[in-house]
Amino acid sequence: MLAQPMRTRIKMCGITSVADMQLAVSAGADAIGLVFYPPSPRCVSVEQAAEILKAMPAFVTSVALFVNPEPAFVQTVIEQTQVDLLQFHGDESPAFCQQFDRPYIKAVRMQAETDLQALATAYASAQGLLVDTYKKGVPGGTGESFNWQWLPEPDTLSLPLILAGGLNPENIRQAIDTVRPWAVDVSGGIEASPGKKSQQKVVEFVKAVNMR
Repeated sequence: MLAQPMRTRIKMCGITSVADMQLAVSAGADAIGLVFYPPSPRCVSVEQAAEILKAMPAFVTSVALFVNPEPAFVQTVIEQTQVDLLQFHGDESPAFCQQFDRPYIKAVRMQAETDLQALATAYASAQGLLVDTYKKGVPGGTGESFNWQWLPEPDTLSLPLILAGGLNPENIRQAIDTVRPWAVDVSGGIEASPGKKSQQKVVEFVKAVNMR
Protein backbone atom coordinates (compact mmCIF):
# COMPACT_ATOMS: atom_id res chain seq x y z
CA MET A 1 0.00 0.00 0.00
CA LEU A 2 1.18 3.51 -0.81
CA ALA A 3 0.86 6.50 1.45
CA GLN A 4 -1.19 9.29 -0.05
CA PRO A 5 0.99 11.43 -2.33
CA MET A 6 1.96 14.97 -1.38
CA ARG A 7 0.91 15.95 -4.91
CA THR A 8 -1.01 14.40 -7.75
CA ARG A 9 1.11 13.47 -10.73
CA ILE A 10 -0.03 14.44 -14.24
CA LYS A 11 0.14 12.51 -17.49
CA MET A 12 -0.90 14.29 -20.67
CA CYS A 13 -1.79 11.77 -23.34
CA GLY A 14 -2.37 11.96 -27.07
CA ILE A 15 0.74 14.05 -27.75
CA THR A 16 1.29 14.27 -31.52
CA SER A 17 4.03 16.86 -31.99
CA VAL A 18 7.23 18.20 -30.47
CA ALA A 19 5.46 21.53 -29.85
CA ASP A 20 2.68 19.91 -27.82
CA MET A 21 5.20 17.84 -25.85
CA GLN A 22 7.10 21.00 -24.99
CA LEU A 23 3.86 22.74 -24.01
CA ALA A 24 2.88 19.88 -21.70
CA VAL A 25 6.31 19.60 -20.09
CA SER A 26 6.67 23.36 -19.63
CA ALA A 27 3.28 23.51 -17.93
CA GLY A 28 4.28 20.80 -15.46
CA ALA A 29 3.34 17.39 -16.86
CA ASP A 30 5.20 14.50 -15.21
CA ALA A 31 4.57 12.19 -18.17
CA ILE A 32 3.44 12.36 -21.78
CA GLY A 33 1.53 9.67 -23.64
CA LEU A 34 1.94 8.56 -27.25
CA VAL A 35 -0.93 6.63 -28.83
CA PHE A 36 -0.16 3.66 -31.10
CA TYR A 37 -3.75 2.76 -31.97
CA PRO A 38 -4.70 3.62 -35.58
CA PRO A 39 -8.44 4.26 -35.01
CA SER A 40 -7.54 7.12 -32.65
CA PRO A 41 -7.24 10.66 -34.09
CA ARG A 42 -4.24 10.99 -31.75
CA CYS A 43 -2.33 8.04 -33.20
CA VAL A 44 1.31 8.68 -34.07
CA SER A 45 3.75 6.74 -36.22
CA VAL A 46 6.88 5.22 -34.75
CA GLU A 47 8.87 7.89 -36.59
CA GLN A 48 6.76 10.73 -35.13
CA ALA A 49 7.14 9.28 -31.65
CA ALA A 50 10.91 8.97 -32.01
CA GLU A 51 11.14 12.61 -33.08
CA ILE A 52 9.05 13.75 -30.08
CA LEU A 53 11.00 11.71 -27.56
CA LYS A 54 14.36 12.77 -28.97
CA ALA A 55 13.42 16.35 -28.06
CA MET A 56 12.09 15.54 -24.59
CA PRO A 57 14.05 16.78 -21.57
CA ALA A 58 15.20 14.69 -18.62
CA PHE A 59 12.96 13.60 -15.75
CA VAL A 60 9.76 13.33 -17.79
CA THR A 61 8.33 9.85 -18.33
CA SER A 62 7.35 8.77 -21.83
CA VAL A 63 4.44 6.34 -22.15
CA ALA A 64 3.41 4.28 -25.21
CA LEU A 65 -0.27 3.33 -25.37
CA PHE A 66 -1.41 0.14 -27.13
CA VAL A 67 -4.70 -1.70 -27.64
CA ASN A 68 -4.34 -5.47 -28.18
CA PRO A 69 -1.12 -5.01 -30.20
CA GLU A 70 1.04 -7.58 -31.92
CA PRO A 71 4.08 -8.26 -29.71
CA ALA A 72 6.44 -7.55 -32.61
CA PHE A 73 4.97 -4.06 -33.02
CA VAL A 74 5.43 -3.27 -29.32
CA GLN A 75 9.03 -4.41 -29.60
CA THR A 76 9.56 -2.18 -32.64
CA VAL A 77 8.23 0.84 -30.78
CA ILE A 78 10.49 0.12 -27.81
CA GLU A 79 13.58 -0.34 -29.95
CA GLN A 80 13.02 2.73 -32.13
CA THR A 81 11.82 5.18 -29.48
CA GLN A 82 13.32 3.90 -26.19
CA VAL A 83 10.00 4.75 -24.51
CA ASP A 84 10.03 4.45 -20.71
CA LEU A 85 6.67 2.86 -19.90
CA LEU A 86 4.00 0.80 -21.68
CA GLN A 87 0.25 1.28 -21.25
CA PHE A 88 -2.14 -1.47 -22.32
CA HIS A 89 -5.76 -0.52 -22.99
CA GLY A 90 -7.17 -3.75 -24.42
CA ASP A 91 -7.72 -7.29 -23.20
CA GLU A 92 -4.02 -8.00 -22.66
CA SER A 93 -3.29 -10.65 -20.04
CA PRO A 94 -0.71 -10.19 -17.29
CA ALA A 95 1.58 -12.61 -19.14
CA PHE A 96 1.29 -10.54 -22.33
CA CYS A 97 2.08 -7.29 -20.52
CA GLN A 98 5.11 -8.76 -18.77
CA GLN A 99 6.87 -10.11 -21.85
CA PHE A 100 8.54 -6.82 -22.79
CA ASP A 101 11.61 -5.33 -21.22
CA ARG A 102 9.69 -2.33 -19.91
CA PRO A 103 7.50 -1.51 -16.90
CA TYR A 104 3.80 -1.20 -17.70
CA ILE A 105 0.45 0.06 -16.47
CA LYS A 106 -2.88 -1.63 -17.21
CA ALA A 107 -5.98 0.33 -18.15
CA VAL A 108 -9.36 -0.76 -16.80
CA ARG A 109 -12.65 0.38 -18.31
CA MET A 110 -14.76 0.91 -15.22
CA GLN A 111 -18.25 -0.44 -14.66
CA ALA A 112 -20.24 -0.66 -11.43
CA GLU A 113 -19.31 -4.32 -10.97
CA THR A 114 -15.58 -3.96 -11.77
CA ASP A 115 -13.46 -5.57 -9.04
CA LEU A 116 -10.33 -3.43 -8.88
CA GLN A 117 -8.96 -5.39 -5.93
CA ALA A 118 -8.96 -8.58 -7.99
CA LEU A 119 -7.41 -6.81 -10.98
CA ALA A 120 -4.67 -5.32 -8.81
CA THR A 121 -3.85 -8.85 -7.67
CA ALA A 122 -3.96 -10.28 -11.19
CA TYR A 123 -1.76 -7.50 -12.58
CA ALA A 124 0.54 -7.34 -9.56
CA SER A 125 3.51 -6.86 -11.89
CA ALA A 126 2.07 -3.56 -13.17
CA GLN A 127 3.21 -0.18 -11.91
CA GLY A 128 -0.34 1.06 -11.65
CA LEU A 129 -3.97 0.61 -12.67
CA LEU A 130 -5.44 3.31 -14.91
CA VAL A 131 -9.20 3.59 -14.55
CA ASP A 132 -11.09 4.91 -17.57
CA THR A 133 -14.67 5.18 -18.77
CA TYR A 134 -16.38 2.12 -20.21
CA LYS A 135 -18.04 2.66 -23.58
CA LYS A 136 -18.86 -0.34 -25.71
CA GLY A 137 -16.40 -0.73 -28.59
CA VAL A 138 -14.26 2.21 -27.48
CA PRO A 139 -11.04 1.34 -25.59
CA GLY A 140 -10.43 4.87 -24.31
CA GLY A 141 -10.47 8.55 -25.17
CA THR A 142 -14.25 8.75 -24.83
CA GLY A 143 -14.21 12.25 -23.35
CA GLU A 144 -16.70 11.03 -20.75
CA SER A 145 -16.26 10.49 -17.03
CA PHE A 146 -17.63 7.59 -14.99
CA ASN A 147 -19.08 7.33 -11.49
CA TRP A 148 -16.08 7.96 -9.23
CA GLN A 149 -18.02 6.45 -6.32
CA TRP A 150 -17.34 3.02 -7.87
CA LEU A 151 -13.68 3.34 -6.89
CA PRO A 152 -12.34 1.97 -3.60
CA GLU A 153 -10.22 4.02 -1.24
CA PRO A 154 -6.82 4.28 -2.96
CA ASP A 155 -4.92 3.16 0.14
CA THR A 156 -6.79 -0.17 0.05
CA LEU A 157 -5.32 -1.03 -3.37
CA SER A 158 -1.97 -2.73 -3.77
CA LEU A 159 -1.21 -0.67 -6.90
CA PRO A 160 -1.16 3.09 -7.53
CA LEU A 161 -4.46 4.38 -8.95
CA ILE A 162 -4.37 6.57 -12.07
CA LEU A 163 -7.62 8.38 -12.86
CA ALA A 164 -8.66 9.01 -16.48
CA GLY A 165 -11.91 9.53 -18.35
CA GLY A 166 -13.42 12.89 -19.27
CA LEU A 167 -11.09 14.99 -17.12
CA ASN A 168 -10.75 18.69 -17.88
CA PRO A 169 -9.80 21.95 -16.13
CA GLU A 170 -13.36 22.36 -14.83
CA ASN A 171 -13.80 18.99 -13.10
CA ILE A 172 -10.27 17.91 -12.19
CA ARG A 173 -10.23 19.46 -8.73
CA GLN A 174 -13.46 17.70 -7.78
CA ALA A 175 -12.10 14.47 -9.24
CA ILE A 176 -8.93 14.64 -7.15
CA ASP A 177 -10.79 15.55 -3.97
CA THR A 178 -13.20 12.64 -4.49
CA VAL A 179 -10.85 9.89 -5.70
CA ARG A 180 -7.46 10.96 -4.25
CA PRO A 181 -5.55 9.20 -7.05
CA TRP A 182 -1.81 8.78 -7.34
CA ALA A 183 -1.96 10.42 -10.77
CA VAL A 184 -4.40 11.77 -13.36
CA ASP A 185 -4.36 11.17 -17.10
CA VAL A 186 -5.86 13.74 -19.46
CA SER A 187 -6.14 13.92 -23.23
CA GLY A 188 -9.25 15.33 -24.92
CA GLY A 189 -10.01 17.68 -22.04
CA ILE A 190 -6.96 19.83 -22.83
CA GLU A 191 -7.32 19.91 -26.61
CA ALA A 192 -8.16 22.67 -29.06
CA SER A 193 -9.06 19.91 -31.56
CA PRO A 194 -8.41 16.14 -31.65
CA GLY A 195 -4.65 15.62 -31.47
CA LYS A 196 -3.84 19.30 -30.90
CA LYS A 197 -3.39 20.65 -27.37
CA SER A 198 -4.72 24.00 -26.19
CA GLN A 199 -2.15 26.09 -24.35
CA GLN A 200 -4.83 27.73 -22.21
CA LYS A 201 -6.44 24.41 -21.23
CA VAL A 202 -3.10 22.75 -20.52
CA VAL A 203 -2.05 25.57 -18.19
CA GLU A 204 -5.47 25.73 -16.49
CA PHE A 205 -5.49 21.96 -15.95
CA VAL A 206 -2.10 21.93 -14.21
CA LYS A 207 -3.09 24.95 -12.10
CA ALA A 208 -6.30 23.21 -10.98
CA VAL A 209 -4.47 19.96 -10.14
CA ASN A 210 -1.98 21.81 -7.94
CA MET A 211 -4.59 23.98 -6.24
CA ARG A 212 -4.89 23.46 -2.47
